Amino acid sequence: MVVGAHRRVIAIDGPAGAGKSTIAKALSARLQMKYLDTGAMYRAITFEAMLRDLDLNDQALITNLAQECDLHVGLDRVIINGHDATTAIRGPEVTGNVSKVAANSGVRTEMRIRQQEWASTYGGGVIEGRDIATVVFPDAVLKVFLTASPEVRAQRRVAQDGGDVAQIAAAIAERDMLDSTRADSPLASSSDSVVVDTSDRAIDDVVDEIERLFLERTT
Repeated sequence: MVVGAHRRVIAIDGPAGAGKSTIAKALSARLQMKYLDTGAMYRAITFEAMLRDLDLNDQALITNLAQECDLHVGLDRVIINGHDATTAIRGPEVTGNVSKVAANSGVRTEMRIRQQEWASTYGGGVIEGRDIATVVFPDAVLKVFLTASPEVRAQRRVAQDGGDVAQIAAAIAERDMLDSTRADSPLASSSDSVVVDTSDRAIDDVVDEIERLFLERTT
């Protein structure tokens, strides 16, 4: 384990459509730090479980899958048990079921271990998700909670994946509710997170702010 690795973690949390992935990727490139999308890990487990036609409500079964799977989440590729799931994990089937898997405490425990090992291996990184600052890396050097208005978040998803704005907005609202009310590691802003509303801001502007905050804490 790299000593003090978590002090080099930028933890970025927030709901769907807030701009986490776009901003986190840009920030990692700017700072030349590794990037990890923890949401892709839960999506990959969901994908593999559905591929095997497993009961997503069987917590022990899905936990066992999570513990035994060979999972690689890179900058542009997600591979689980030899299957390239990069595209499939963003599809409507996985999106509609991932909250069930993400609410599984056994799965969360296993993913948390893997996320912490990842940070130790790389000496930190830009890590995005929904419980990174509150649970996974409470000692992160910088914690950021990205948010945006529901309308903007829905419009962004439609621009990215297509669909109807009203339907996407309803799906996002349901996902927010499930993620915010689950018993284990709910989506929430930590007391020491910097809250950034991205609704009317350019990506570079947000990246500039986060970079400045990080450098203030590490130089």
